[in-house]
Amino acid sequence: MIDLNLVKNIYREDRRSIARTISIVESDNLSATMFLKEIHKKVGHAYRIGITGPPGAGKSTITNQLTKYFRKQNQKVGIIAVDPTSPFTGGALLGDRVRMTDIGMDSGVFIRSMATRGSLGGLSKKAIDAADILDAAGFDIILLETVGVGQSELDIAQAADTTIVVLVPESGDSVQAMKAGLMEIADFFVMNKSDRPGSQQAYTALQTILMIKDHDQNSWLPNIIKTVASENKGIDEIATEIERHKNFMNQNNLFKLKREKQAKVRIKEIVEHKLKDELWSDTGENLLNSSLQKVVLGNLSPYHIAEEIIEEFKNRI
Repeated sequence: MIDLNLVKNIYREDRRSIARTISIVESDNLSATMFLKEIHKKVGHAYRIGITGPPGAGKSTITNQLTKYFRKQNQKVGIIAVDPTSPFTGGALLGDRVRMTDIGMDSGVFIRSMATRGSLGGLSKKAIDAADILDAAGFDIILLETVGVGQSELDIAQAADTTIVVLVPESGDSVQAMKAGLMEIADFFVMNKSDRPGSQQAYTALQTILMIKDHDQNSWLPNIIKTVASENKGIDEIATEIERHKNFMNQNNLFKLKREKQAKVRIKEIVEHKLKDELWSDTGENLLNSSLQKVVLGNLSPYHIAEEIIEEFKNRI
């Protein structure tokens, strides 16, 4: 059974209840699943914006400034900042309000730091569940800021309606972004710290890369916005580009299609996660451990053992 009072308090935007429910979801137990099932009917109204890019690009500053912009528009903002996982506690290394102290006390803003939990993309799967809770609580905008560890950031594209890739003018940054796969997921780019030397060259290099990519005649073309986020320069232009992308998706019937694709990917991941947990229950783990010696001695192939474990699992279900 779940605490229905807790659910009601989420709908009333009670901050403690929201924080408590996110903690329950992070625990990944049966209660978490029941909560997510219960609140789903209220999910789907918030607009989700992903902010990713290499470390040091200024993602947190842009998140901070965008939040101020949306608050001036009287929109409630939920922020999920995905931080590196602590090797000691398994929790997020950075505190909820360390980087965003000036907006942390705003009643229309909710900030949550979450650990990546080993997710290569930098966005914990539980962060998407947390976004659902903020969505159900009535937040208008949800900002998902990722670690930007340089590996595949596809997680963010699977969670956001608009994905922003933040880069800086340092030499080779755009090339590194291309290698990391960030070029494929960006709905538009932000060239932050554009007052630095080499900014125009970096902008031109990125523009050239975008021009040589294949595009359909009616497809969305990613733009490049120059900013100096620390001085609040270019933030209005980012917000305008978000709105332009949102309108483009709505006008071309792509918004619903994108969310359907995201739901499909997410359902597959949930199924795989549940099957993996079932597969490696005590029975599966014991069978694996009891067979390891046979593999080491060369009596059986790892493929033989794998097939035995799968057969045993199929007999159990």
